Amino acid sequence: MTDAHPCLGKVVAGALGECVHVAGLVSFLRLAEAAGWKTVFLGPAVSVEDFLQAVRREGADLVAVSYRLTPETGERLLGEFAEAADELHTAGVRFAFGGTPPIAKRARALGFFERVFDGNQPAEAVLAYLKGQTQAEGNEADYPQSMVERIACKDPFPLLRHHFGLPMIEDTIAGIEHIADAGVLDVISLGIDQDAQEKFFHPERQDPRARGAGGVSVRSPDDYRSLYQASRRGNFPLVRTYSGTDDFIKLAEMYVKTINIAWCAIPLFWFNQMDGRGPWDLEGSIGEHQRVMAWYGEREIPVELNEPHHWGMRDAPDVIFVVSAYLAAYNARAFGVSDYIVQMMFNSPAGLSDAMDLAKMLACLEMIEPLAGPNFRIWRQTRTGLLSYPLDPTEARAHLSTSIYLQMSLRPHIVHVVGHTEAHHAATAMDVIEACGLARRAIANALNGAPDMTADQMVQARVEELIAEAQITLNAILGLAPPDITEPLTDPTTLARAVSVGILDAPHLRNNPFALGRIVTRVDQRGASLAIDLEGNEPLSEAERIAKLGL
Repeated sequence: MTDAHPCLGKVVAGALGECVHVAGLVSFLRLAEAAGWKTVFLGPAVSVEDFLQAVRREGADLVAVSYRLTPETGERLLGEFAEAADELHTAGVRFAFGGTPPIAKRARALGFFERVFDGNQPAEAVLAYLKGQTQAEGNEADYPQSMVERIACKDPFPLLRHHFGLPMIEDTIAGIEHIADAGVLDVISLGIDQDAQEKFFHPERQDPRARGAGGVSVRSPDDYRSLYQASRRGNFPLVRTYSGTDDFIKLAEMYVKTINIAWCAIPLFWFNQMDGRGPWDLEGSIGEHQRVMAWYGEREIPVELNEPHHWGMRDAPDVIFVVSAYLAAYNARAFGVSDYIVQMMFNSPAGLSDAMDLAKMLACLEMIEPLAGPNFRIWRQTRTGLLSYPLDPTEARAHLSTSIYLQMSLRPHIVHVVGHTEAHHAATAMDVIEACGLARRAIANALNGAPDMTADQMVQARVEELIAEAQITLNAILGLAPPDITEPLTDPTTLARAVSVGILDAPHLRNNPFALGRIVTRVDQRGASLAIDLEGNEPLSEAERIAKLGL
């Protein structure tokens, strides 16, 4: 994910005495190598004498001792070890212990080990220790408060992000405190109600009966300050929220002042009259969204365009998903964004196969990668499909875990956890904490050595197919612009026309005044979403589909 770390020294690790359990040690050493340590593994059942001989011989800077058998025997052995290693300890060699909770309790009581792990610590906490990050409780300085710095701090683990917002301010404050204290989430995305998104500065237009519809009912800057203050504890998570659907710049200014917004998320074509979520028409909203990108870009605040999944959730074919991902990144770079978050929502539409879903995301990344450079850094964010969760809670948990395991094939910098309760209710604080626990286990399993699913031949063949088709669609959009338009792919009039004439289209846009709404799609036997010809019920290539538009 990031450049290799400088060498931090040498760690020597082994299981003490008659203990032969070394799985925990192996995991510890794998994390140590990721953090930049050289490692020496002594193996199982190492005597005190042999252990310390190896420590001296190797010139260890850190010694990792493990014991997982009888607590009474372990306590005696650890006492002997500590006494024999006192000279090394005094000379500055560091010692850490890992074992079961009963033995770890006795190890702590010795006062010899600088850190004791009992299996309850997540891998991220172990990695932070190995990187020299103290992460002391109550100390905000130990937790990076910018997205880029936090990504570097957690590497190779991705940041975890989750939406949270209950209708009442007081309940949301209490929930944020609970989540922050749990230390499981890096980014709290405030879910705010629709009136706050569209009418925050227009109380006369707000509907009291709709208060809290879709999220927390923030009505003043002080409400935002209170929510942010609730996060100043535990692991001090970053905070962000929706960019709104009107008064964009005024909202952005307030977000920076009240919640130190971690990054902006805004679409290109959506959150307007076309989808009923804002007052702007399609062309006007595109221009407004571009101004928002530029505003955040000038301040070097990261920007995410939550664009392609809106097409996917409306059953658009995969190629339009890929094209919209390219248009989003292209516009972000054109309007001065330095740190761009590419959001990739899997399972949209829900019927896609894992192989075709992965291929679609790989095509998106391959399309936008040429845009990257020193002034345009791309950060990968994945998430589970909003509409893909089953209602059964056990099946929903399984879906969350397997979806994130698949997402790890893309080595994301951020995993947007969508709670397993999504099909039933908005997540409570406990739901968020549980969902993050499920996600962290799936991530840890994947980082432990998942197979490279991106190398699958069927996946790669679909990537090539999508990129070739996407180029045809982009060329059709370019052809809509009059000769005096030098940048058609950022021109609001051209982009809006691409929707109105049907080059960009989705089945759910039927009878929409801003779109053609004529396209029909289906998921084929591979699990890919394709445009089809109603007359012959056969798949249409992009060349064939666009030709039928009569442009």
